[in-house]
Amino acid sequence: MSLGILRAPVTNAYKVAALRPALGIYAARSVHTSKAAQAPETIPTSASSASEPITTLAMRGSNQLSLEQPQNKAEYVLSTLDKVVNWARQGSIWPMTFGLACCAVEMMHMAAARYDQDRLGVVFRASPRQSDVMIVAGTLTNKMAPALRKVYDQMPEPRWVVSMGSCANGGGYYHYSYAVVRGCDRIVPVDIYVPGCPPTAEALLYGMLQLQRKMRKNRKSVLWYRK
Repeated sequence: MSLGILRAPVTNAYKVAALRPALGIYAARSVHTSKAAQAPETIPTSASSASEPITTLAMRGSNQLSLEQPQNKAEYVLSTLDKVVNWARQGSIWPMTFGLACCAVEMMHMAAARYDQDRLGVVFRASPRQSDVMIVAGTLTNKMAPALRKVYDQMPEPRWVVSMGSCANGGGYYHYSYAVVRGCDRIVPVDIYVPGCPPTAEALLYGMLQLQRKMRKNRKSVLWYRK
């Protein structure tokens, strides 16, 4: 009788009960429950201490970080001049209306009274010679691509381009069409991409805020001096 009990097959319930202590040990050692996971991840190297975060190591030696820290008096003056110019430039953005499809309706919505882009210094202009930003809103076709480049070349420097909507970003719904350019960045350089089909007026407004943020980081005078 005792040998029959010993030779009986082990059921799944007994297997699960036997595995629970082992699973508890691994759960205690889990990354999500450990205190080390809550601390910033570090890369111990010979040149840096073991407690230095990755973000600091990544920013060290980057071009933008070096431009933000002037190395002499001349760079300090030029950097301050760049900040003043960028402050004035970001408060007077004059985009050119280049509506191509339904995204242009949301662009008009941003200019209406509900969002009032004028309070940010954004004023639409009908002439590319008076504009510094081009908002490509909608589907860009192959037939319209030369006109887009021609208008972009007429804009004075410095100039920026905002790609609004999935069609302008990469073709969108008409990506596999023979008549559509798969992204306006194949024709002109793009600074800000606004996703959506179509993107809301809030998304385009956020894109304009990101463009202002990019303008604030411009340090052309310091780059010219270091050459």
